Amino acid sequence: MSGWLPKSPKARRRLTLLAAIAPVLALAVGLTLWGLSDSISFFYTPSQADAAKPAVGRTVQLGGLVEEGSVVKHPDGRVEFTVRDQVAADRIVFQGDLPDLFREGQGIVATGAYRQDGVFQAKQVLAKHDERYMPREVSKALKEQGEWRGDGAAPTYGSPKKSPVT
Repeated sequence: MSGWLPKSPKARRRLTLLAAIAPVLALAVGLTLWGLSDSISFFYTPSQADAAKPAVGRTVQLGGLVEEGSVVKHPDGRVEFTVRDQVAADRIVFQGDLPDLFREGQGIVATGAYRQDGVFQAKQVLAKHDERYMPREVSKALKEQGEWRGDGAAPTYGSPKKSPVT
């Protein structure tokens, strides 16, 4: 018998059982994570997407503000528009009906994938009536970049000026 095994037969049985269960459990966890990897959707603003460079065809969420004057509606139901943050902008193509609350200057989240040509092909577009109801990640990213319009105000670039206390 080897010196590292416990002397007690009961302890040896437990160790053998653990040695048999551990690889099976590890395999089950690994297969579960591998299976769920396709359902995970990362959220990006346009500048974060530029930095991360998500793989072509990989489903992600892209959020930001719809650029003024960028919406083009085609007769076949296709809509093209640009979503931007303070640093970057991405062109989005969507086939279908947009939400009633969709408009220029509005915060949106589009779910889809980047095409080979760099255009974002959206499968779903969500719009809210103001940023207070946006996902936390979108509002946080917009605040960090000075694009926050939470109370209908114009974007604030940089730090807001603090007035002296009187």
